[in-house]
Amino acid sequence: MTTVYIALGSNLENPGLQLQRAVDDIDSLPDIEVSGCSKLYISEPVGPAGQPDYCNAAVRIETTLAPLALLDAMQAIENDHGRVRTVRWGPRTLDLDIILYGDHTLASERLTVPHYQMHVRNFVLCPLLDIDPDLTLPDGRKAAALLAEVGTAGIEVIATHYPWL
Repeated sequence: MTTVYIALGSNLENPGLQLQRAVDDIDSLPDIEVSGCSKLYISEPVGPAGQPDYCNAAVRIETTLAPLALLDAMQAIENDHGRVRTVRWGPRTLDLDIILYGDHTLASERLTVPHYQMHVRNFVLCPLLDIDPDLTLPDGRKAAALLAEVGTAGIEVIATHYPWL
């Protein structure tokens, strides 16, 4: 089994409920077990102006799926939630990003792990640290130190325990 961290985000069609249902969908997949879940956050959007704030969270899973098979499974859940990919960083019903896959580093056309922007996104780092306060990236950097660099402006906790709603 490999420990994997997945970031969840939504800013359309009842975002908190989208994320809660996504956690349930992830946990129901064969070869995956959710072993940790963060608080639920609201954050300012990154990307085009004029979109609603995001709900964000993270889960830790244990899986036997290979990275690209896991990516396919996450994208299938996004599609089931009505995800439409039209505008980069635009509004979405659901976004599931593989942030860390064990202590592996991967760089392919479809998947980069650790996630290439995680170190500058407090809406990813805060939820990850809820699950594992001592989280260390494959290169040895501590997630807590990365969060200290970017700060917590623009993000706040809206629910502390899963299920959030």
